[in-house]
Amino acid sequence: MSLTVIGIGGSIRHDSQSERALRLALDGAQAAGASTIAITGPDLVLPFYDPSVTERTEAAARLVRVLREADGVVMVSPGYHGTVSGLVKNALDYVEDLRHEDAPYLDGRAVGCVATAQGWQAAVTTLTALRSIVHALRGWPTPLGAALNSAEVAFEPDGSVSDPAVAGTLRTIGEQVVQFALDRGATRTA
Repeated sequence: MSLTVIGIGGSIRHDSQSERALRLALDGAQAAGASTIAITGPDLVLPFYDPSVTERTEAAARLVRVLREADGVVMVSPGYHGTVSGLVKNALDYVEDLRHEDAPYLDGRAVGCVATAQGWQAAVTTLTALRSIVHALRGWPTPLGAALNSAEVAFEPDGSVSDPAVAGTLRTIGEQVVQFALDRGATRTA
């Protein structure tokens, strides 16, 4: 069974801390056998979601298209003022375009959630917000999520992280997304 995991996150700044965290989680999904697609940085610069506007930019149409086909998702957001960044939240609002699908929104899909922030309070509240959004979109947050305090953990340009336990946690999140998709696929075909 071929699986695809979509990673959504980061900030407008190319190669941000949250984008680096996303890439490590997607590395875990790849190691577990999935192909991955990262939607980060400029890919997230979308018009404000408006349900009354039916035309989509190419970037917005691509986001909806890859989410429609995704077996699992990893979401990573920087914590801005204690919650999900506007950039990530606006991208997630486009999931509304999937409301009339056979499996609406993110129904039945595992979603790994990671928050990065310059402090524990913003990281934890952002992770909680991401998990709540996943529930609202009918997805299944993976058992393991990560709240990362970037004042204590550094992501290097080469993709390494200052704390090997953090790298392991991020990879495990990606692996859990794949394992859930595999388990779900096995039960659907049984």
